[in-house]
Amino acid sequence: MPDKFACDTSVIFNGQILSLIEDGELGDHPEIIISNIVIAEVEYRTNIQKEIGFYGLNVLKKLRELHNEKKINLKIIGSRPTREEIKMSPGGELDALIRKSALENNAVLITADRIQGDIGIFEGLEVLFAWEKKPPLKEEPLKLKIFDYFDESTMSVHLKRNLPPYAKKGSPGDWHLVKIDSEPIGNKLIEDIALEIIENVREDEHSFIEIEREGAVVAQLREFRIVITRPPFSTDVEITATHPLVSLTLSDYSIDARLQKRLQTAEGILVCGSPGAGKSTFSAALANYYLGQNKVVKTLESVRDLQVKPEITQYTKLEGNLENSADILLLVRPDFTIFDEVRTTKDFEIYSDFRLSGVGMVGVVHSSSAIDAIQRFIGRIELGMLPSIIDTIIFIEGGDISTVLIIKMTVKVPHGFRDKDLARPVVEVRDFNSGQLAFEIYSFGQDVVINPINPQKSKLSKASSLDFKKSSTFKRVSSNKERIELDVIIKKDKVILKAAPRFASQNIKVFADQKEIFTGSLSRNSEINLSLSNKEGRRILKEVDRSKKIFAKLK
Repeated sequence: MPDKFACDTSVIFNGQILSLIEDGELGDHPEIIISNIVIAEVEYRTNIQKEIGFYGLNVLKKLRELHNEKKINLKIIGSRPTREEIKMSPGGELDALIRKSALENNAVLITADRIQGDIGIFEGLEVLFAWEKKPPLKEEPLKLKIFDYFDESTMSVHLKRNLPPYAKKGSPGDWHLVKIDSEPIGNKLIEDIALEIIENVREDEHSFIEIEREGAVVAQLREFRIVITRPPFSTDVEITATHPLVSLTLSDYSIDARLQKRLQTAEGILVCGSPGAGKSTFSAALANYYLGQNKVVKTLESVRDLQVKPEITQYTKLEGNLENSADILLLVRPDFTIFDEVRTTKDFEIYSDFRLSGVGMVGVVHSSSAIDAIQRFIGRIELGMLPSIIDTIIFIEGGDISTVLIIKMTVKVPHGFRDKDLARPVVEVRDFNSGQLAFEIYSFGQDVVINPINPQKSKLSKASSLDFKKSSTFKRVSSNKERIELDVIIKKDKVILKAAPRFASQNIKVFADQKEIFTGSLSRNSEINLSLSNKEGRRILKEVDRSKKIFAKLK
């Protein structure tokens, strides 16, 4: 077997040269030839803060260690490429110089680049494709240093050089930031964590690099979304890892029969809420629900991190552009597309184009209220087109559905106007549960007016149906004719308020003695589930302990 091997950049950047050496694929004490062209490319990628450059640099360091341990004979050859040669790099000039150096040294070219290898074979080189020698991947849990900072209640971990590690713990809408360790993270540790992440992302078939820019990389490591930033983009090296705590179904949310029927017919849905409220978790549940309804479902995501079933294909930017992705996605003809997230003007245009093409859309939008989600479309599309593009807005708060608005167009005199000659097209925004008119949107001169008529402030219960253990306490509360009798069932992690079946799907006000606690909506099973991690649940528990009478009245 030949004992001289010349490496190109591809096997340095994917680290396969180390695997070949460690597995004995290159024989005993092989001569490994590294061209200065390869070194220059690694140095360039590192200097512009590309994470692949740091990984390649680490591979070169390990090759030097193997040389010092007498396991290989490392040889550096050639001169650094000129500025003109670097400029011609996309045309293959540097690859040609690497092949030339392999030929001159009578070495086997090791590459993971199919074009490089095929051209080398044509030129008379002996070529070893590194990816053909890669052992089959094993399906086993990953063990990384970053995972040591996670436990079952951790939503995200935040690491920054020379600072202690922090984590967000809790649930969407009810989390708190805690210091995990008092010991600051040193330079070596954070670099080791970053390198280990990139190494595993590149080797794991279920993981990928989503975005890589100067000073920033976004990776999807199985179910973990990881962002690594460096100067000049950030002030220091920082790693943020996010992990979805739960995968929910629609039945885990406060959805009654009416709303479920609405979701079956709605085609222009906006799922909105503040960051960390649980929008993406609900959107994933909705995607899986539509899949169960025998619909063709796809996702369009800048970062593909929605926890959806394998049957749902997740698309990202094609050639760095979502417009290109949208062109292909239209040809696939999905029944529903989950667009996570709609943010820029171009994103809103893509969402609108899909809706007008007849594709059902679920758009995820950051907003502080349900009406704010509509406002983000105003100015980007014609007002008259709004009801054709959006028909349902679902506001997520505290991990559950808080508000549902529906939109339709009519011609009328806007609220507050007296002259019938002022009739005009008006977009009505109504509260889905009560049917009451909440907002009117119409043109007035050169302006678009959003007029609050009767904005609903009611919130559905912040339910959590994840714990199905037997109840530990059962208390029945008497009521008089003016009250709705409630059963209060206290479980390990939640409180259930249950009314008579005839009050199913009704909006109610919950009282402790004569003091109103909160406003909510009974499910189709005539009950409200309150997590003890939320203030309403804790308040009910506190009032029960005080022997207060818990009852309700229709809203």
